[in-house]
Amino acid sequence: MSSTRQLTRVPSKETEEAIGNSLSNHSENVKTLFAKLVGHGRGMLQRLEIISDLDLYYTKESDFDQFCEILKSCQEAIVVPPMLAIAVRPSPGIWYYVRVNISDLKIEILNVTNYLKFKEELVDENDKFDVELDFEPFNAAFPRPTLSKSIGHGVEFLNKHISSELFGNKETATSLLTFLRNCSYQGTSMMLNNKIQTVDGLQSALRKAEEHLFSLPVGTPYSTFEPKFEALGFERGWGDTAKRVLDNFHMLLDLIDAPDPCTFEKFMSTIPMVFNVVILSPHGYFAQANVLGYPDTGGQVVYILDQVRALEKEMLLRIKEQGLDIIPKILIVTRMLPDAVGTTCGERMEPVEETKHTNIIRIPFRTKEGVVLRKWISRFDVWPYLETYANDCIKEVTEELGATPDLIIGNYSDGNLVASIMADKMNVTQCTIAHALEKTKYPNSDLYWKQKDDHYHFSSQFTADVYAMNKTDFIITSTFQEIAGSNDSVGQYETHIGFTMPGLYRVVQGINVFDPKFNIVSPGADMDIYFPPTEKSRRLTKLHSEIDELLYSKEDNTEHKFALADKTKPIIFSMARLDRVKNLTGLVELYGKNPKLRELANLVIVCGDHGKESKDKEEQAELKKMYSYIEEYKLNGQIRWISAQMDRVRNGELYRVIADTRGVFVQPAFYEAFGLTVVESMTSGLPTFATLHGGPAEIIVDGVSGFHIDPYQGDQVSNLLVNFFQKCKVEPSHWEDISQGGLKRIYEKYTWKLYSERLLTLTTVYGFWKFITGDDRRTTRRYLEMFYGLGYRPQTDKVPLAIDAPPTSS
Repeated sequence: MSSTRQLTRVPSKETEEAIGNSLSNHSENVKTLFAKLVGHGRGMLQRLEIISDLDLYYTKESDFDQFCEILKSCQEAIVVPPMLAIAVRPSPGIWYYVRVNISDLKIEILNVTNYLKFKEELVDENDKFDVELDFEPFNAAFPRPTLSKSIGHGVEFLNKHISSELFGNKETATSLLTFLRNCSYQGTSMMLNNKIQTVDGLQSALRKAEEHLFSLPVGTPYSTFEPKFEALGFERGWGDTAKRVLDNFHMLLDLIDAPDPCTFEKFMSTIPMVFNVVILSPHGYFAQANVLGYPDTGGQVVYILDQVRALEKEMLLRIKEQGLDIIPKILIVTRMLPDAVGTTCGERMEPVEETKHTNIIRIPFRTKEGVVLRKWISRFDVWPYLETYANDCIKEVTEELGATPDLIIGNYSDGNLVASIMADKMNVTQCTIAHALEKTKYPNSDLYWKQKDDHYHFSSQFTADVYAMNKTDFIITSTFQEIAGSNDSVGQYETHIGFTMPGLYRVVQGINVFDPKFNIVSPGADMDIYFPPTEKSRRLTKLHSEIDELLYSKEDNTEHKFALADKTKPIIFSMARLDRVKNLTGLVELYGKNPKLRELANLVIVCGDHGKESKDKEEQAELKKMYSYIEEYKLNGQIRWISAQMDRVRNGELYRVIADTRGVFVQPAFYEAFGLTVVESMTSGLPTFATLHGGPAEIIVDGVSGFHIDPYQGDQVSNLLVNFFQKCKVEPSHWEDISQGGLKRIYEKYTWKLYSERLLTLTTVYGFWKFITGDDRRTTRRYLEMFYGLGYRPQTDKVPLAIDAPPTSS
């Protein structure tokens, strides 16, 4: 069974009849339950509302089980009396739809289109639009896994598929030969020259070369035998020593004779393909100093800067091992902000610290008429500028690199759109990294998109997201949950399988989460900055006096407010942007409401900016809420509120100083796509309590390497913290056990070294996959071009252009 059938799977006719029988056999009970559900009124019910009603009627002994089990897999229900429609999700990525007539309990199975049409009845009937988007027919011929557990392991699946295709298949083997002959850098071949024309000729040349290599010492430099090998048909990208070249030749011979997935991936990782990388992050303030905490600037900046440092090291290592003398280049492309006072965001070029070949290049936003936008604008308002920006990027990037990039990586919705435009025009392998998809953050923002479109411009953003995720060659996520959630919650990408934006379009298959383009590649923390407090020789003790001032001084100033009366207590620590989703105000509230927790520990939060009024409306609201909770619960003396901290080196030592107090880190977000601060705190040895909604639920093994918390259950969270601190008093080793469990988890799975190795290998595998499937993707490309022209452009034309304030007179 293909996963396409799984995704559109519906119960059999027999199952449909069995469900109908169970409903009629328990009609009174069912009607009471439905009356309860319908009692919520016309509209949409979410999973928790359905489950809470279901628990009143569900018994395991009942024949009613069959339908109750369906309801327990329900993610949402649409109530339009007398009809009730439910979206059933028996496992991640698998959906079907059931509608029941409440009056006579007649049941019918709906396809995606009819379910979405029914859903649209919640909106004004005159506000419908029947244009449907369905990307599935264009991808149906491509292989994909079928099990939910395979989601996010796309490259492993492709390795198996391609290696099986290589087995006895001359056409695929010939494609590999052609691919190797095409590997070049600025016109110079890297692997094979024209002397090798056939697979048989390749095998013969490899055998002759193998015989010669056996006669050489393992450390013999390639230059020693380069003329002989060039005459056989080989170029100098096979390795720097005789042993490495021999190992690579053996892998290629094995692939031709008896291919297997592990050998294929290992061989692909040795191919010299990636020398120039472009990384897009257009929105926000992107720099190395004085930007963290600014609107639209946070974990993504840290992520990219750590990413490029690790990536450059890995690229240099691979190029050396490949025996080449090529200098790699990495460009972080972001927006120039001419009026970004106090930062370097107005400078065109900025070298990245701790690298030799990586730079930030800033390109301004321009209108179609060429007028440069000088000021910062929200990430929700960037859409009218991005197409012009992409064309400007192509010109400047090509000039700066002196070549076409080998890989383009997009970040967030705007960066992914720009990367898609650039990769398409330059015919370059593209990688997409969402970081966060806004559709997940704002419930029902698709169905009721018009209500918030003036402010958030979801019509542009969701269209850009669907375009980019279908256009890209591969997608990196930090966790499985980003793709397909969990058994009880829907993933960020999964919400784009089917949705409707009445008056705009209906998506019956926007993305297939079983697509092998999805890969989980988790980032880490910079281990030069974040390390456990037990590594005494590395501790930055010279910073302790200013950190002590930051935490414990008595007076208020622009950097910190309120004071800690008892310095002997452990600290509950949290650090994030001050917005609604991060829920730092919720942490303050749950702390304030629990007297025992306040007795056991102090609370220190790092967020916002005390020195100036925020430009962001959401942050303004959270600031007011923060002050109100501190006043309501009389927290002065037990809380320290510190402005956003820009110095990452000091932040690393701050984590360790918190650990010295036997404190903990709490990440209370309503939803977190990954959780970089969670990785930072665990790498710094702090026991960590983090939201179970999103990535942290995968980073932390509950009770072993930290603790899961539900931010919607504040009393439970505060009691969990109380129990932890009380247990640590009785068993001091408990703090150490959780600290060490967190560190073990990090070293096994969350390091930038592992990340960069994986990213480069993915690039070569997907580059080859793109090469052999290019002809088959032409129809997809044309469909995407139509979607871009008829879907994206008209929406961005409706987004008002930002207007720079006139310069103030001196």
